[in-house]
Amino acid sequence: MLALKRISPKELLERIRGEEKVLLLDVRAEEKYNDYHIEDSQVLSLNIPKTVIFNLEEGDELAQISKEQRLVVTCTTGNSATRCAAILDGLGYQVEVLEGGLTAWKDYRK
Repeated sequence: MLALKRISPKELLERIRGEEKVLLLDVRAEEKYNDYHIEDSQVLSLNIPKTVIFNLEEGDELAQISKEQRLVVTCTTGNSATRCAAILDGLGYQVEVLEGGLTAWKDYRK
């Protein structure tokens, strides 16, 4: 498996403050997502629980996401996001993982 691209909270914030819309895929359970997720006018945030992604098979696609779009995958600490990103990468999506997940993001934003 090739190494997945990672993005630090600092790099993500810089990207959000840039011109381009940032597509974020949060793979936590819906209730956790509803409790807290990264929000910004430049952010398109999607919540697709990891259980859905773990069940994807070769040739499957996520209707909400174009393979042309760069996608930042996040979860609480980065572990589930890394597993999900590996699956999505294998399906041809352009993925990056938020290093340290939302825990690192919240720490960085303090």
